[in-house]
Amino acid sequence: MKFPLSQEARQINKEIFKLSLPTMSGSLFQAFYDIVDMVWIGMINTQAVAAATIFVTLFWVIEILNEVVGTSSISMLSQYYGSGDLEKTRDASEQTFVFKALLGVIGAIIMMILLPPFFHLYSSDPKVITYGLRYGYIRIVFLPVFFSSFTVNTIFRCTGDAKTPMRLLIISSLLNLLLDPLLMFDVIPGTSIHGLGWGMVGAAVATVISVTFSFTVGFFLLVTGRAPIKIRSKGIFHLDWAVDRKLLTIGLPSGLNLLLRNVVTFVILKLVSYYGTGAIAVLGIANRIYQFGAMPSSGLGMGSGILVGQALGSEEVLKSRHIVFLTSANGLVFSLLSSVAFFIFPRQLLSLFLGKGDINLFDGIGLMYVYGLSLMVLSLMSGLGAAFFGSGKTHPILYASLISQWCFQVPYALFVTLVLHLPVTYLWVAYFIGDFIECVGMYIYYRKGEWTQHRV
Repeated sequence: MKFPLSQEARQINKEIFKLSLPTMSGSLFQAFYDIVDMVWIGMINTQAVAAATIFVTLFWVIEILNEVVGTSSISMLSQYYGSGDLEKTRDASEQTFVFKALLGVIGAIIMMILLPPFFHLYSSDPKVITYGLRYGYIRIVFLPVFFSSFTVNTIFRCTGDAKTPMRLLIISSLLNLLLDPLLMFDVIPGTSIHGLGWGMVGAAVATVISVTFSFTVGFFLLVTGRAPIKIRSKGIFHLDWAVDRKLLTIGLPSGLNLLLRNVVTFVILKLVSYYGTGAIAVLGIANRIYQFGAMPSSGLGMGSGILVGQALGSEEVLKSRHIVFLTSANGLVFSLLSSVAFFIFPRQLLSLFLGKGDINLFDGIGLMYVYGLSLMVLSLMSGLGAAFFGSGKTHPILYASLISQWCFQVPYALFVTLVLHLPVTYLWVAYFIGDFIECVGMYIYYRKGEWTQHRV
């Protein structure tokens, strides 16, 4: 790909950051909350951290239902809005709401059934299981609201307003930060302030209150016409199969990709469990730190995917290519900063989460090194992914993921753990292997250029 002319590059960069910076800011704040949340949970004990880690693993499998419709809605809304068809944009927005809410109910029922056996699969520690069930059931009940809150953010971003979802994310995160210690502890650590002492239940309640608040405010803005697109009440109480079929099929490859990715997560988490509860806790803590470091690249990718869709909707193919290039370059700069911190301060970062637990026996530092490398690969994948998500041609992501994970990542993880019985550090390397090969695969499909001809 040729680098765009400097003047054109500056203009495109302005568009990228205009849409992506609010997304990045809101996501960074949300990721910061996730880190603080894990710090509070770590102050209970290591079993509580392990319980949260196991629950999140199942939670993100069910989130596949949200991913399928969410990916489709980004392609449809951005292209419809980019072509100037506001009526189609409104119809797609309304159907995204009703369809996601329905899938949220289905997902909640599935999780209710699977939660107990899932915890018994990964831990025999009664404390881990008790914490996980108490925390999980509360989160599950509000799954439809969680799905719908994503819809609110998507509609605003795809219609050019990235600041409103940013504000909603920041306010809800602040609310969560305030509620967490008040609901979790009898006395807030480091203070003399008395709380309710609900433990893991308090952590779950704080999360659902903040998510519900964010959804309620955002939905109110949409139905009262205080957004680029006004949602009609009559449009969210019926299913339009012509629209819903697209919502289901466009994002299906992305959903299958996420399903396969989460099956891989199941496999690796099971392998990690052989090293004990502490190893699971290390993985959960490192994942939160990694997610924080990944937010700039992810935010750029989300914003740029919308811009690619709008560019293709207005038949500006060359511009869409430039967006992908600049997104990857910008993401790499941001990721380098986080990667350096991962390499220089791994012990200090992990120690923030020790609380009442002791994870020094497990090589979390090795995982931080691996994640430092993976962050740089992720920045390139976010830029490439913008091309596929924006165009709606998401099959290449599925193919690249399928090959990298099931032909390389999983066989390697099984071999070093079950055959060679190596220390857990060798297992961590599986994460980088999977990411690197997937990135190479995505680049090969990107170079073919088929995504530039695809429309929804």
